[in-house]
Amino acid sequence: MGKWIPTDYNPDDFANRRHIGPSPAEMEAMLAAVGVGTLDELIAQTVPASIRQAEPLDWPALSEAALLARMRAVAGRNKVLTSLIGQGYYGTVTPPAIQRNILENPAWYTAYTPYQPEIAQGRLEALLNFQTMVADLTGLPVANASLLDEATAAAEAMAMAQRVAKSKARAFFVSDALHPQTVAVIETRAAPLGIEIVRGAECDHSAVFGAIFQYPGTFGEVRDYTAEIAALHAAGAVAVMATDLLALCVLKEPGVMGADIAVGSAQRFGVPMGYGGPHAGFMACRDEMKRAMPGRIVGVSIDSHGHRAYRLALQTREQHIRREKATSNVCTAQALLAVMAGFYAVFHGPSGLRAIAQRVHLDAVTLADALRAAGAEVEPANFFDTITVRVGVGQAGILAAARQRGINLRKVGRDRVGISVDETTDAGVIARVLDAFGIAEPAAPAVAPALPEGLIRESDYLTHPVFHMNRAESEMMRYMRRLSDCDLALDRAMIPLGSCTMKLNAAAEMMPITWPEFAALHPFAPEDQAAGYHEVFADLTDKLCAITGYDAFSLQPNSGAQGEYAGLLTIAAYHRSRGEERDVCLIPVSAHGTNPASAQMAGMRVVVVKSAPNGDIDLEDFATQAAKAGDRLAAAMITYPSTHGVFEDSLREVCRITHEHGGQVYIDGANMNALVGLVRPGEIGGDVSHLNLHKTFAIPHGGGGPGMGPIGVKAHLAPFLPSDPREGAGAVSAAPWGSASILLISWAYILMMGGAGLTQATRVAMLNANYIASRLSGAYPVLFMGNRGRVAHECILDTRPFAAHGVTVDDIAKRLIDNGFHAPTMSWPVAGTLMVEPTESETKAEIDRLITAFLAIRDEIADVAEGRLGIEASPLRHAPHTVEDLVAAWARAYTREQGCFPAGAFRVDKYWPPVGRVDNVHGDRNLVCTCPPLDSYADAAE
Repeated sequence: MGKWIPTDYNPDDFANRRHIGPSPAEMEAMLAAVGVGTLDELIAQTVPASIRQAEPLDWPALSEAALLARMRAVAGRNKVLTSLIGQGYYGTVTPPAIQRNILENPAWYTAYTPYQPEIAQGRLEALLNFQTMVADLTGLPVANASLLDEATAAAEAMAMAQRVAKSKARAFFVSDALHPQTVAVIETRAAPLGIEIVRGAECDHSAVFGAIFQYPGTFGEVRDYTAEIAALHAAGAVAVMATDLLALCVLKEPGVMGADIAVGSAQRFGVPMGYGGPHAGFMACRDEMKRAMPGRIVGVSIDSHGHRAYRLALQTREQHIRREKATSNVCTAQALLAVMAGFYAVFHGPSGLRAIAQRVHLDAVTLADALRAAGAEVEPANFFDTITVRVGVGQAGILAAARQRGINLRKVGRDRVGISVDETTDAGVIARVLDAFGIAEPAAPAVAPALPEGLIRESDYLTHPVFHMNRAESEMMRYMRRLSDCDLALDRAMIPLGSCTMKLNAAAEMMPITWPEFAALHPFAPEDQAAGYHEVFADLTDKLCAITGYDAFSLQPNSGAQGEYAGLLTIAAYHRSRGEERDVCLIPVSAHGTNPASAQMAGMRVVVVKSAPNGDIDLEDFATQAAKAGDRLAAAMITYPSTHGVFEDSLREVCRITHEHGGQVYIDGANMNALVGLVRPGEIGGDVSHLNLHKTFAIPHGGGGPGMGPIGVKAHLAPFLPSDPREGAGAVSAAPWGSASILLISWAYILMMGGAGLTQATRVAMLNANYIASRLSGAYPVLFMGNRGRVAHECILDTRPFAAHGVTVDDIAKRLIDNGFHAPTMSWPVAGTLMVEPTESETKAEIDRLITAFLAIRDEIADVAEGRLGIEASPLRHAPHTVEDLVAAWARAYTREQGCFPAGAFRVDKYWPPVGRVDNVHGDRNLVCTCPPLDSYADAAE
């Protein structure tokens, strides 16, 4: 008879059974390899006892089923009304094929930024489609691969206009027709840069270096800006237009009017409102301005076979590499959302987009005609999708009547109501709106546009064949699959990038973001309709405070770099409130490149602090620079653990020196994955930190975005956190709570992990990193070990000694592709090195596979170093190997087996890169930012 044996195995333990990779038995083997008996012993050798937190994180963990039940209850507290508020946010229909195959597909949402182009050809093509779409619709030749949102894109455009303008004026004109949240973010950005903002209906062209207009305007007006732009150009000023891509499917495009820069949001191209984001902002410009454009640009190059290949063009121009000389701190994008918007255009094609735009416009005309017929005063005369109705003292009653009928309208001033129709509007919605105004008669569908002939678009757009493919779902599904198969994402293999924390993005964490109760809310809907969201915000903030030791959080910044900027603005505002003029920011030479760029944007003067020979902050130089700054010292920006991946013992002393001179300590939260549950930055001297939720707290990287960078502060800084963008200057993002919908992911992660699970994740992240360092230290020098010979959550492998034999860090990175891996972070923070971060999510088997690959590559390096094979004949120099290499005539000094199936590579489902090594120099010299015609594919090798 069978015997009942009780088990203590808990299959619902998300932290230890699902999120954390190594099993207890695997951990024992790894600890033995590291040379310690227990995980506690390793942590004691790694993290200085003087900074360890005294109290554990103690909230209980939820199972996946319990989490989803909790999410359902929270979602039920939100009220989903039909929001016709407009103001840059609109109802849209996400085609199910795009929702299922892109947004909900880990092949797309777990990919990393396409810095290694050979393994990112699919998302690079998808982003090139986005760029082409934006360039075509705006009528400007060059577009970038997206920015954070419309408001920050407009602020970037202002800074870009100042750089390229011939006018030496210090003022920038902002039209009264601009969306209020965009005005707020522009004003925030302008203040520390000393730019004067001039607002109004009419612009004095000779007094400004640039101007921005909204087209269509925030209250609906559509007008031709050709003459206005010509006058600006005559004065040497730059014209920026904030515009709407759907409107441009029927309206005269900005480029034809002479605009220099166009910005906006691609949200209404199939991306849910999500109570504010994430959404892909966009920017397009004239060709001669492209090298001043912030963000990323996908361009076209060739590979080692002479075939066309995509890459991030102008990579060395990325702003954060320029440090304190940067004009922008943008180092990311909204790639996943840009991919969705680009696929929306591919899915519908130009005919479909035009049909949607015409339907939206005629719905607005139908509504306007019915209101006018009933005696209402409707403005403007020319509009696309938005009208404004003068209602006098009846404003509150009409807004309330509309809400009773499930409709949110926009409150405009004290006596007007705004109505913006969208793709989801139908006859029923129109009838309910009219009913709120007391109009019972059915509206007669309009057939004629409310646009003058001179403003109706004449030019073609989206002429590239990709936008004319057969749109049967079978073909669309296969196209999306073909592109994703080109790429290497976390669903295929480990991505061991230092400082980027490519960890598990669990399916249960991702599921709620597409639920209508979360996805369909307008960010400016009445707050009583978003009670569920605000429950999330409150609990997430409480738990982030418990994790970090800070007293308050702002959830508004929607990238890590934007979090840095917001944190420094908060510090600056605090100093101003005390009547102190402080503008010096001390930043170690090893800091993230966005740190000095953010400080410059915040109006601070960067003073670089030296590093000691072991990579730590040079305390003597730090003290000297702090004393020299004296009462001008505003802040010190440090990363902890250090950018070199170690816990420096000097942190408390750095904080003491900074505070002694009246400065504030900014602790960059990029490496928070080594702190959670062990160290609270707010308890060891930090005054403010940003948290990369897309790193430590499990929001997917999405091929280069979305990201989130909330900032935590001590109590004395709380009054100076970013303000609501509806309340004027002080906001850093367009939406009050940033990219609200993806905060759900981090909240779900924190709830399922529980306090103990989060702490264990940190400990295992350090075990995995130290295991790699121990196993590889004999083959590759490991830089910057801590005082007791331990690394934190990442380690730096020094490949510089191999340069004497002609082997470059690029050779090793590209060879890892043959082994089935994304390369670690290359040449940062030290040129010629590889920074490896395994995270806690990787199993011992996958880590061992990576180690096997590195050791095999080391043997190939030895073959070169010892003269058995020249570097040009080595598989290192020919990597990565493609299927074309496999089947072509073979006349190489190594076997096909060695070249194409090296150690660590899977054999049955091996990843094959679609292109050989990409020529970076060719790509930068031949910048092509829109889809070339298909016949160029045949000519690419010539």
